[in-house]
Amino acid sequence: MTRIRIDAVLVQAVIAGALSFAHLHDLAEAAGQDGWKAWAYPVSVDLLLVAAWRRMRTTADNRAAWVWFVIALAASLGANVATAGLLDLDNVPAWLRILVAGWPALAFLGGTLLVHSPTAVPTETAPVTAATPPAPSEPEPVPDVTVERAPEPAPELPPASDPEEVTAPAPAPVPAPAPAAVPPALLDHAQKLANSHHAATGSRIDSATLRARLGVPAPLADAIAAQIT
Repeated sequence: MTRIRIDAVLVQAVIAGALSFAHLHDLAEAAGQDGWKAWAYPVSVDLLLVAAWRRMRTTADNRAAWVWFVIALAASLGANVATAGLLDLDNVPAWLRILVAGWPALAFLGGTLLVHSPTAVPTETAPVTAATPPAPSEPEPVPDVTVERAPEPAPELPPASDPEEVTAPAPAPVPAPAPAAVPPALLDHAQKLANSHHAATGSRIDSATLRARLGVPAPLADAIAAQIT
């Protein structure tokens, strides 16, 4: 079974609100506001207090909220003090009648400014730092492809020399290796990397960078670099 716990602060708040409500009503009635108009004054003061309190909790620049909170609190405390015997409620002075009569317009102005003013968002000024070059991005994963090399042609044998000749035959030139066959998918991927490198640095990607980004052997990187634009 759940036990109901009485909060002392909540009880104090109810008592203070009820007494202030009654004092504001009595002061407004003594100042010439009768009927429902006398009951509207304590409601107006309490609403302004709540609006100022909520504004102070939701914005960083709460100076305006504090001003209206103090005004509403002064109106509530003033009614409590005035009805405690320090003021003759049967002969209310003219200046107090003017304050009571002008309170609705003042409360409406304060509530409008509190509710409809834009909430200030604190901005932090980032420290100015020297420009640093962009960090190299991690190499993108390369699809698993099988690269087949073209078979190297057999070296040509020199023609048979005359045994009477004393000069040794010149060595045959070593043929250049045939370019490695590059799969279209790998070539398209390399072209995208080259375009990104050119957009970031303004220069054409070299074979070493391409080999590091693709993770392929140097001969295949050279063959890809020769075919991309």
